[in-house]
Amino acid sequence: MEYKDYYKVMGIGKEATQAEIKRAFRKLARKYHPDVSKEKDAEDKFKEVGEAYEVLKDPKKRAVYDQLGANWKSGQAGFEPPPDWDAGFEFHGGTQTGDQANAADFSDFFASLFGQQTGGFQGSHQARHTRGEDSHTKVFIDLEDAYHGASRNLTLRTSVLGADGRPEIKSRTLNIKIPKGIKEGQNIRLQGQGSPGTAEGKAGDLYLKIEFNPHPNYKVKGLDVSLELPITPWEAMLGAKVQIPTPAGKVDLTIPAASSSGKRMRLKGRGIPAKIAGDFYITLEIILPDKLNEREKSLYQALQQESGSFNPRVKLGV
Repeated sequence: MEYKDYYKVMGIGKEATQAEIKRAFRKLARKYHPDVSKEKDAEDKFKEVGEAYEVLKDPKKRAVYDQLGANWKSGQAGFEPPPDWDAGFEFHGGTQTGDQANAADFSDFFASLFGQQTGGFQGSHQARHTRGEDSHTKVFIDLEDAYHGASRNLTLRTSVLGADGRPEIKSRTLNIKIPKGIKEGQNIRLQGQGSPGTAEGKAGDLYLKIEFNPHPNYKVKGLDVSLELPITPWEAMLGAKVQIPTPAGKVDLTIPAASSSGKRMRLKGRGIPAKIAGDFYITLEIILPDKLNEREKSLYQALQQESGSFNPRVKLGV
């Protein structure tokens, strides 16, 4: 993905006020408007300026963009935002915005950042509403929290317009209860924790979209959890009883004799708890020893002689 330096497109510095951004846009819009401009690439420039202004004119979008831009280095070949780049940042508004509808008119960079947000951004027409806007943010929790439930302190960030006309980031910390059995993509609703209302109207609600932190052992799909289990060649051939970890604790697993690498086993109901709990899947992975001593080597050679007729590549016709 190509990083878009919107400040460079607009010909302004990062310290520009909202009024300066507006003036710069008007100047460039007149210069590149396809109906009047004689520039060769006027239409493309006009779209590029419009995209930059769409972000920088909005204090909340601008604050998010500035945060993301801190991860970009000039001259790097590509730009891929980290998956948690927007975690803990409050977006305000409904579930459908002009940004989502018009994202196709802008670059992939814009669409990936602002075209698929759960929540939109405040528009001027919404200021007349007495009830405050709902807020939306993405938060990361541990898989174990979904198994057992938990209470966590979360620091959330939002942007406000400072006295100098530039967006400022403000933080707040909330203690939230994570219910047992929650899965990725679900929302926790915190009533009255969204934007404040006007004319003594009620505050909006805050929706926390749940994502799981990457886990070194497990992968998650819906309510199902999976584990790649390393086993020895002799455990695979002879069968074995081994202890395996799960997010709910250790359990005993019987490995059938003559198990191949890639064999998938299921522990029913051992996934994320729910009314109908998910399952826990184990994929066997045969691991060979790094080194063999002389005794071990001789045993493998004896096995090779005894199993000389066995050909694992017979299905390949060789």
